[in-house]
Amino acid sequence: MNGRRIQGSLLTGGTQSVLRGTCNRTRRPLAGSILVVPSLEAGLYDAIVAARAVVCGMGGATGHMQSLCRGRGIPVLRVDQADLADLVGEVTLHLESESIVIGSDAAAGERGPSAGQPSPADLGSACAVIADLQDIHTVNSCGPNAQRVDCFFIREEFLCLAAGLRPLDALAGGPADIAAYGRAVADRLCTLAQALLPGQRLVLRLLDLRSDHAAGVTELAPVAVEPNPELGLHGARWLLRSTTYRDALHAVLGALQERLADDAGRLVHLSVPFLNDEEEFTRLRAHLELPVGVPLAAFIETPAAVHAATAICAAGASELFLGTKDLVQFYLAADRSNHLVAGSYRTRHPAVLDGVQRVVESARAAGTPVRVFALGEDLAHYLERLPAPDGYMMCTAELRQVLLAGRNPSVAFG
Repeated sequence: MNGRRIQGSLLTGGTQSVLRGTCNRTRRPLAGSILVVPSLEAGLYDAIVAARAVVCGMGGATGHMQSLCRGRGIPVLRVDQADLADLVGEVTLHLESESIVIGSDAAAGERGPSAGQPSPADLGSACAVIADLQDIHTVNSCGPNAQRVDCFFIREEFLCLAAGLRPLDALAGGPADIAAYGRAVADRLCTLAQALLPGQRLVLRLLDLRSDHAAGVTELAPVAVEPNPELGLHGARWLLRSTTYRDALHAVLGALQERLADDAGRLVHLSVPFLNDEEEFTRLRAHLELPVGVPLAAFIETPAAVHAATAICAAGASELFLGTKDLVQFYLAADRSNHLVAGSYRTRHPAVLDGVQRVVESARAAGTPVRVFALGEDLAHYLERLPAPDGYMMCTAELRQVLLAGRNPSVAFG
């Protein structure tokens, strides 16, 4: 070994314990490179998905773009901001020691097996959290166990990033721009639907662009500057204020009906993001003017929604998705994107597990399907300590490892 070693903190892992690549500091896509940036942001989408790994100077393990990397199996290593300037040329990432070496180093290698790996049967009716079409192909190429995945969950903003759409710019335009945006979203959903296996469906999480993320993918529309975007105007509260989004959503549903006919309602479902209670759910359904037959699920990711789970089910939620990443930060007052409080951001904290248990039990009592998001490293812990939900949600790369472990014991979590 030679060269300087920089110690960091691994935010997301991968399938290799050691990997090499050339640093890319341009912010532009460079296939197979090590992307080096101060922080991950939506505007870096193309550069991130082209990278072999990412090195950044700030951020937490469950930020939105970190979750994108987790889904793709792209390792993310955080180092001190002062060390970023030294990352040029060829570098080697050591995932097990959470460090990076400048210059050449030992050959890359696959991770070894891990004991106690959960089995595909433990997942229930599994849900894959995806960013684009490639993720569906990745899951459905896992052999017979792919049939355990009955839905693919995609955020509308990730769909926009993959398709090169700028939603706020479109919504700030005239009726023609709004209709075009709706058709473009529907076209993308139809392309995803074509890759589904029999019995699978898509769940679209309605647009949830926080102001800080929106600023990175908006060119024309004004974006308000908020002191705390995580707790700001996004999710259900933003959707309730937007009439143009309602029009765009109707354009989506109309185009889906034209393209998919009677299969539209079976193949594509909708879910409400960042919801607090049954009143918001009821108001939003009315505001969006959804036809009676269109199912609408609720995403439970705030403590208020945990306590309102029974009422949300009674208000007509077709199913519940429990978003533990946001739930952790709100229960523990620890920003998921702030590495300075990473020690307080605990996905297995008793208060968090109690909240998850409440939601699962409330949904089961109401007869409403419920799914719980789990990081790969937490799945076994959740399986042991929580009542069984109808299924677990996982990012693509980690879900793939569970599915393949069912036929190949040497496959382990990265």
